[in-house]
Amino acid sequence: MQHILTGVLGRFIRQGRLTMMLPDGSTVQLGPPGEAGSAPLAGMHLRTGNAVRRLMLDPALAFGELFMDGELEPLDCTIHDLLRLLTLNQAIAGDPGLGWGLDKLRRLLRRAVQLNPAGRSKRNVAHHYDLNGQLYAFFLDEDRQYSCAYFRTGRESLEEAQRDKKRHIAAKLRLDRPGLEVLDIGCGWGGMALTLARDHGAQVTGITLSEEQLAHARARAEAAGLQDRVKFELMDYRAWDRPVDRIVSVGMVEHVGINHFATYFGTIARHLREDGVALVHGIGRSDGPGATNPWIAKYIFPGGYSPALSEVLPAVEKAGLWATDIEILRLHYARTLAEWRARFLQHREEIKALYDERFCRMFEMYLSGSEFAFRHGGHMNWQIQLARRVDALPLTRDYMLEEEQATAQPRIATRA
Repeated sequence: MQHILTGVLGRFIRQGRLTMMLPDGSTVQLGPPGEAGSAPLAGMHLRTGNAVRRLMLDPALAFGELFMDGELEPLDCTIHDLLRLLTLNQAIAGDPGLGWGLDKLRRLLRRAVQLNPAGRSKRNVAHHYDLNGQLYAFFLDEDRQYSCAYFRTGRESLEEAQRDKKRHIAAKLRLDRPGLEVLDIGCGWGGMALTLARDHGAQVTGITLSEEQLAHARARAEAAGLQDRVKFELMDYRAWDRPVDRIVSVGMVEHVGINHFATYFGTIARHLREDGVALVHGIGRSDGPGATNPWIAKYIFPGGYSPALSEVLPAVEKAGLWATDIEILRLHYARTLAEWRARFLQHREEIKALYDERFCRMFEMYLSGSEFAFRHGGHMNWQIQLARRVDALPLTRDYMLEEEQATAQPRIATRA
């Protein structure tokens, strides 16, 4: 079986060089002859026959599990180096053909897997977001923005890029007067809601299904003295029941599930006032509908799916909303993930003390694999501005830039 595996991978590696050590200690060099110089180089040691068999049958799930369990080890490189080589070649050559039957089955079953009623949604959120809060303090920015940052030049620090992300989104919400009521769906640890209240004079309600995030967000509002402008609730978006002026939802649509896009955008449409504006920021894919990687679905984001715009826009249309602006952020999340990974590695020993080595390997796999999904795998972020009325916003986008420039230094808005 190992000869079949090396044969398949030998045809798959078209750029760079992969050194593979097999369970019997023998090594093979895979890749085009004479490949050197700037081409990526990496090595992989399969320590057991089980590792060979599992990679043959189901590489999409097995690769990450084998790395977590130590049956697959990077050879004279890091897991980041190994994933760079493999994902680059996947972008060039396509899937190597291993485990194609399971991949096809997963795509057929994706609606069943992504069925996310309220109870299951809360369990899915708890799986990732109710981890020890100190973990996220180690690798996120000081505001705990756990979504794509916005790098205006590419030279910004993570903190600067996350502040610019919030400013960019606030400009698209057109918070043109104090006291506007804003609903933040999937509010995380509260950074966006607090910013909109403090710097733009909005009255904000943030909703989340994570008890860990809820407690942290409420504590932040109290510490900032913003309890009269911001409140946070443990609530599913489907339970919201009153109209608001603005709706913002950042990094939430990936947790909705393909079956629920009509409900999600329908909720936005029903509860947005007639002249209201909404901004939805999510992870998408440039190559059309697909299926969530099974390792990511099992260990990182159960029930999650990053949709193509072709899957989202029909739900927007059905809800009766205008898509008044669409922006594609291409490599911004790759840069964000690279920053997170660097900080994670700086604190790896502390994180290992919180959890264990297997958890650290899982998170390294997640951060590196996600970065390369944006660099090589066709993933990107999209932002869709939505309105109920065709005339709810100015004729051109100039107001967005003007607002961003005006708020380059945070201001304290006067109350109405």
